Amino acid sequence: MDFKIIQDTIFGSMRFERPFLDLMETLEIQRLNGIRQLGLTYLVFPGANHTRIEHSLGCCHLAQRMSDILNLPEEERLSVSAAALLHDIGHGPFSHMLEYHISELSGLDHMLLAKKVIRGEEEMIAGPEKEQFDDIPSVPEVLEKHGLDPKLVSDIVMGSRELGFSKLSDFGGQKPSESRKYLSQMIHGSVDVDQIDYLLRDSHYTGVAHGVIDVDRLIQTVQIFDNNIVTDKKGISSVEGMFVARALMYSSVYFHKTVRVAELMLARAVERAAEPDYERMQRMVDSELMSWLISEGGLQRDMAMRIKYRKLFKKAYILEEKELSGDRRETLSELSDLRRRRAVEDSIADRANAKRGEVILDMPRPELLVTEPRMNQLDVKILDGKKVRPLRRMSGLSKTLRRREVSDWVLLVSCVPKAREAVGKAAPKVIFG
Repeated sequence: MDFKIIQDTIFGSMRFERPFLDLMETLEIQRLNGIRQLGLTYLVFPGANHTRIEHSLGCCHLAQRMSDILNLPEEERLSVSAAALLHDIGHGPFSHMLEYHISELSGLDHMLLAKKVIRGEEEMIAGPEKEQFDDIPSVPEVLEKHGLDPKLVSDIVMGSRELGFSKLSDFGGQKPSESRKYLSQMIHGSVDVDQIDYLLRDSHYTGVAHGVIDVDRLIQTVQIFDNNIVTDKKGISSVEGMFVARALMYSSVYFHKTVRVAELMLARAVERAAEPDYERMQRMVDSELMSWLISEGGLQRDMAMRIKYRKLFKKAYILEEKELSGDRRETLSELSDLRRRRAVEDSIADRANAKRGEVILDMPRPELLVTEPRMNQLDVKILDGKKVRPLRRMSGLSKTLRRREVSDWVLLVSCVPKAREAVGKAAPKVIFG
């Protein structure tokens, strides 16, 4: 079977066989070149300009390595590696930045879209662009050409619990099973190739050392037990290291206050557009979204230009967890409703003599449940001899991490710099009375 070697910043020489090389030539994969992995994080960490395609290739490489360790049969190895390569093809511009807001407003979800694209039920590339390259096969066509089932690959991406009959599998004397949950867990689980790659890659490009993890130990100690991915007891320290790295990367990079402000500026510009076409936006790349915002004029153009030249909103008011009483907690829960939150933002702007759209409320916790649900998944299954135990019973550190918050604030109000003082005074009065 022919192959190519691709040089990667993180893993060095990565070998890819023909099925993956053909998938790389699809328009859906190449589109990821135009989407930054970390959205607007480069405004704070200037090196964070890596793209979704780098991450996707890294995940595919790790999936192949993990498949070899697990001694998966060829069909499973190719299917799970293809799923790793394709798992992000449904992402919209600036990656996770708009995901929560678009899903909140329209119900669109990048994983569901990826599933439909892999099965040939939706197109990520359409119109004149698709017509210009009508000789390029689609994702499901490439999969079928190489004897891979698009439904199985999409189920792995989605994390379907019923993944078919694995008649070839016989791990450590275990009987074959009608369920192959371990395949999806390799992509989206407590210890998976997606997390391993993004932590290593994001740490490298941001220059923040927190994301450095022992990838070799993590992969070498995974096993399959009762159709689940488990980690041998010898790998506990490497799992703890990954969870510590993840917690620190979220608090210091992904939920950095300035990053959050910049991301929400763009999100509000999209949200407040006169007639936003969310399905079209989800298929854009970063530059297309920025061009569209500029062409819209008004608030949309102002936000895009502020981001282009890094003239960002400033923090005007912040509420920390320790200041959150029972009444305030109930009030903030009501602000999770989009209409209620927008009404409060406009009321603060009116009271501070600012323009509507120039005040932004940020409550990160609800968003985290959508963009990274694995933050609360700390119960890795640890194989101790012939028994499987949850990590929390074998690691005091995991209990501590479970209680750790990704941000030190529960509410952040930002605004245009000139209105900072007025908004800082108006915000608590409007929100809490």
